[in-house]
Amino acid sequence: MSLLLLTLFAATFCAPLLVAQGSDTSSSDPYMELMQKASAHAKKHHTKYPPALSPLFSTLLGPDPEVHVADLQKAGFKVVPWTTNDPEQMKQLLALKVDGIISDRPDILHKVILEAREAAKGDAAQLAYLDQLDAEGHRGGRGIRPENTLPAFEGGLDNGIHTIETDTGVTTDHQSLIWHDQFLNPQSCRHADGTPYTLENRVYTRDISMADAQKTFICDKLHFGPDQKNDLALSPVAVAFAKHEGMISPYAPTSAAQLFRFVNFYEKYYESGEGSHLPEAKQRAYTAKHVHFNLETKIVPPGISEASMMAQMTGHTLAELKASGKVPASAFEENHTVDLVTFVDTLCGFIREYHMQERADVQSFDFRTLLLVQEKYPEIPTYYLTESAKLLSSEMVPEELRVSKR
Repeated sequence: MSLLLLTLFAATFCAPLLVAQGSDTSSSDPYMELMQKASAHAKKHHTKYPPALSPLFSTLLGPDPEVHVADLQKAGFKVVPWTTNDPEQMKQLLALKVDGIISDRPDILHKVILEAREAAKGDAAQLAYLDQLDAEGHRGGRGIRPENTLPAFEGGLDNGIHTIETDTGVTTDHQSLIWHDQFLNPQSCRHADGTPYTLENRVYTRDISMADAQKTFICDKLHFGPDQKNDLALSPVAVAFAKHEGMISPYAPTSAAQLFRFVNFYEKYYESGEGSHLPEAKQRAYTAKHVHFNLETKIVPPGISEASMMAQMTGHTLAELKASGKVPASAFEENHTVDLVTFVDTLCGFIREYHMQERADVQSFDFRTLLLVQEKYPEIPTYYLTESAKLLSSEMVPEELRVSKR
């Protein structure tokens, strides 16, 4: 989900913007100002749900945090931070009573929540809070399986997540292909026929059909630490589903529509299928039946690139970023996706087609996406992804939502 490159670079080159603790007005809190403006737009279009905020987890922590959870919640906005894999940070976020936590490690998050429940025995209020907490598997669960693949989604479900967080693009045949980057990244993907696949000959989602993507690529490469595994013996449901769908591999790229079908398949697998005899079958079927989907649109405004966002956050020029040698050439490229309307219509069309309006939301760093969802698909919830207060007053934010500079 995150603009990871941007996060890492910004952590090196700039300090976080600090906001006074306890601030509860839009005049002093840029996040409150953003959400109040987003809420005004949502109300204008009679959305079913108020917009929610999904900030970088570190902006909630420390003695002088940027994001004030209690104030935002009091104003009616959910707060679901991304992405932490550290148990102590998870515990700090639980202490703030966040509405959810997004993690690459659904196994660790599951353990932390179980420990919190054990510690809360006899505390009805705390148990009620933990009951409604939204545990989200980032890219399914990329800390345990290669990201945004059927095995990653299976790994998340196996660990009892409440929401599958993932990323989408749009193919030439108007399918919502699931992948984090605007191209199928050779860090994770390889050619099925064994021919070389590198950044130099990378394929953008907008330039390939879903069928060609699934017969050309296998995205099973390991690069996220020692606990990330691609052994198919660990993913029996993904193996069975891939066979059912005629895929060349469970690690072939998948789509939003296919993800919806996979979750239904997973439920039946444990409810009445091959896995129904297992002791965990009942719980796994229940998890799949109720799991939600947090679907990010991988699109950025015209004229904006990852590098230009880095420049705004750090105060460096694009030339300085290039000279640093820390930013890949692809970060200087502008948007390589279909147009905004096609992007939103494609994704939301599949949400409606599969009747997932009560279980799916759309999230984005590109707030144009969310405004359009509110206007055209008012029944679908929207989540505003944020990384730094500095960016909220930048040109990447639509003028209607842009916060005042502080």
